[in-house]
Amino acid sequence: MTLAEFATFVVLPLMGLAFLIAMIRLVRGPSLADRVVAFEVIGATVTCILGVLAIVSGSTSYFDVTLVIALVTFLGTVAVAAYIQRRVDR
Repeated sequence: MTLAEFATFVVLPLMGLAFLIAMIRLVRGPSLADRVVAFEVIGATVTCILGVLAIVSGSTSYFDVTLVIALVTFLGTVAVAAYIQRRVDR
């Protein structure tokens, strides 16, 4: 089994499952902190999926998109964490 076959048949379905579980947690909550963590997991999962697709396809253009998604999800998490902290301090 080659690396591309392993990634296609094992890694991508597992990443898809992780994505679905995180989406359920994002929708159901119950708290804002749960939703923030789920959003971060979704961002990390999408980043990993794009990384695997870049390896399988041999294209380096996926890495640019992966970097942007990782930065946006990180900044979003930091912004929401600052919002939660301000809300707690009141």
